[in-house]
Amino acid sequence: MPGLLDPLFRGSAVDAVFTDAATVQGMLDFEAALARAEAALSIIPAGADIAIACQCRVEQIDLDALALAAAKAGNTAIPLVKALTAKVAAADRDASRFVHWGATSQDIMDTGLVLQIRQALPLVDEGLAALEGHLARLAATHAETPLAARTWMQQALPTTFGLKAAGWMAAVGRARRAVAASGRDCLVLQFGGAAGTLAALGDRGLEVAEALARGLDLILPDLPWHGHRDRLVALGAALGLVAGVLGKMARDLSLLMQTEVGEAFEPAEAGKGGSSAMPHKRNPVACAVALSAATRVPPLVATLFAAMPQEQERGLGGWHAEWETLPEIFRLVGGSLRVMTDTMAGLEVDAARMRANLDITRGLLMSESVVMALGEALGRGPAHSLVEKAGRQAVAEGRALGEVLATLPEVTAHLSPQQLAAALDPSGYLGMAPQFVARALAARNSSRDA
Repeated sequence: MPGLLDPLFRGSAVDAVFTDAATVQGMLDFEAALARAEAALSIIPAGADIAIACQCRVEQIDLDALALAAAKAGNTAIPLVKALTAKVAAADRDASRFVHWGATSQDIMDTGLVLQIRQALPLVDEGLAALEGHLARLAATHAETPLAARTWMQQALPTTFGLKAAGWMAAVGRARRAVAASGRDCLVLQFGGAAGTLAALGDRGLEVAEALARGLDLILPDLPWHGHRDRLVALGAALGLVAGVLGKMARDLSLLMQTEVGEAFEPAEAGKGGSSAMPHKRNPVACAVALSAATRVPPLVATLFAAMPQEQERGLGGWHAEWETLPEIFRLVGGSLRVMTDTMAGLEVDAARMRANLDITRGLLMSESVVMALGEALGRGPAHSLVEKAGRQAVAEGRALGEVLATLPEVTAHLSPQQLAAALDPSGYLGMAPQFVARALAARNSSRDA
């Protein structure tokens, strides 16, 4: 049963990968594969692997009892192996002697986690790909849709909504590649026995490791990595990037949704974004979820980094700190990705409001454009001072900047009325925005074809 807030903050397909049952099943999959590998190499008796594998089903395990036993044992692997051994013994006492043969608790727990990561990565990638596609559509559709760029929370110059969407898209693409690369590095077997030497298996340890890696379809690393957590930390950091990228997107959109701005909106839906007190409210609830994840995930990533200096060959406490941390990062990122993908799929864009908002400063937004138009004749510095003074006068007198400029001989001597009007036209001062959008879309298409 999900927690009260799970559908709000999590609620993606990733959740199913990191349930308690899924975690235990991952460990049982390791035990079944280990038995098969060792039976194939005649290290344990033929048939023992079948007896062991038949019991490696999570529905056979009392998870409540396992949780209570783990509180005393210090991890879930010890009581799980004990429970599995008892299950096997009830069916085949001889086979039960070979459960967990040559392995250690960290082998079963780390490899079980790797198997969960392998299930989760395609789900995250699928979500990122879908989001990237929605953003590409928005970028292409609105490549020349003008709106006010904001710097330091103030109107700055005209840009296009397509360029804003292209910036979101490119960041999603970079984060997606980071997750894919770090994820691939994580798909390695953990199998080193008690101290990373596989001494319990004599001179057959590497053979078993190779067969086990093949059986689980994992890469066999050069050596066990019990005390070296960099792979998992790198993946956590890449997921942190995703949370931050989605948070940036949510921050931008929530500002665009402000009543005074009103340029873009999360898709409307019955029961979504309302207020218990104010019937008129349309709150950016998806943005709130993404911003929450962007706030919560970085400290979790920091926990992974803090846990890296683990003692000697097997860590104390640092390893334990990872168990809930990386799954929670996955789940929070999955929830954020879910809501932002749905939002961008149905984003409501008010291009008319975007255009109208370009005029609310009555031409002040175009001051740089006028400076550049006058700069060739006056020089940039004098032109800047002149337009700045005219802007202050326009504000003081409640007039449009163009009205004031048209009365100044220093302006009319160099700019005709038509040239001044052109300099004050936001749609004529978009710079390379459409071209940058085209470049970003081309780069995305190129990376998809590669």
